Amino acid sequence: MKEFAARRRRLMHMMGRGTIAILPTAPVRLRNRDVEYPYRPDSDFYYLTGFPEPEAVAVLLPGRSQGEYILFCRERDPGLEVWTGPRAGQEGARAHYGADDAFPIGDIDDILPGLMENREKVFYTMGSCPEYDQRIPEWLQQIRAKSRAGVHAPGEIVALDHLLHEMRLFKSRREISHMRRAARISAAAHRRAMQCCRPGLYEYHLEAELLATFMRHGCRSPAYPPIVGGGGNACVLHYTANDAELRDGDLVLIDAGAEYRHYAADITRTFPVNGRFTAPQRAIYELVLAAQEAAIARVRPGNHWLDPHQAAVRVLTRGLRDLGLLRGDLRHLLKKEACKRFFMHRTGHWLGMDVHDVGDYKVGDAWRLLEPGMVLTVEPGLYIPAGSRGVAKKWWNIGVRIEDDVLVTRDGCDILSKDVPKTVAEIEALVGTACE
Repeated sequence: MKEFAARRRRLMHMMGRGTIAILPTAPVRLRNRDVEYPYRPDSDFYYLTGFPEPEAVAVLLPGRSQGEYILFCRERDPGLEVWTGPRAGQEGARAHYGADDAFPIGDIDDILPGLMENREKVFYTMGSCPEYDQRIPEWLQQIRAKSRAGVHAPGEIVALDHLLHEMRLFKSRREISHMRRAARISAAAHRRAMQCCRPGLYEYHLEAELLATFMRHGCRSPAYPPIVGGGGNACVLHYTANDAELRDGDLVLIDAGAEYRHYAADITRTFPVNGRFTAPQRAIYELVLAAQEAAIARVRPGNHWLDPHQAAVRVLTRGLRDLGLLRGDLRHLLKKEACKRFFMHRTGHWLGMDVHDVGDYKVGDAWRLLEPGMVLTVEPGLYIPAGSRGVAKKWWNIGVRIEDDVLVTRDGCDILSKDVPKTVAEIEALVGTACE
């Protein structure tokens, strides 16, 4: 709990005295009828509290002498706990989760408006929780009605995420340790999928190997729905049906990462179903790999966010021209972004508690400079679906993406997901080696 407490202190220091922050966690979601999705707390809420239960609201009150951190949460209920397991209750919130005080969530309408009285600002992110988007203005109105008694309401509502997401962008040693563990488990899962792959299996067979490896190592959930796309399905960027047969002669693209202690990995590898690249597949694969290597070389302090993407685009555009998939002068092709026909996404995103993690990509109108402690993905790709006009059939249904998780360090970067093979020789030596 020491790290959570330090985060709260840091945030309250930035908020300043005379303010209040209100942060609800995520609600329980129904999958269908009375079946719930597995519960996961809101990332912002968990980052500050470590509290894992639903129906909770964290309140921060800088400078409050009776205690600066208050948690509203569910009460103990022995009857319900028989069915759904133990709850922390108010005593547990104080004893185990560091709350200075704790109240039943059912009492929030009676207690929280009083805590808001005579505070100058409310830090709350509108749009994050529809229920509290409505309740906070109602509480403010209740306080305004007491103005003749000398009570004043906060004068403004300030988005909490601006401060909080800047904190989350820079990872602590403990966070990096969790992310390194998530990447190692994910790497083992990718290696297992490669080993088990053979023609005639279905995409979901490889997905099963991924999920089983995650769970064997203590990750009860993937960080996002895995993508296992064989053949032309690899050209669908967010393909998740994972129900097609893996055919001899095709590539299969796997984009999958485990979540370890609320921190995500995000890794993509592409390999031949039968263990051998064809000449066109190999040409595209090695071009994407060269682009990724050029992009990773640009991940270092002082370079800006777009530097890795621009490096990848230059390599891909030149390579596509050399292969005859693009035609024209290189400078002209770069200027008109001709590469977008086959590479339509950015080369990466922030990574952390969320797979597409929080943090500004620009400061003002300028791309953000990379700094130690930031973690990002580097994931160039090329996608050539069947029927691509003006493209020879030998290139059709080749979809390749190579993605790694990269930590910015003081003198460069560290590839957290380096345990997954990605050279042609490494891949061909591994694919199918566990076939029965």
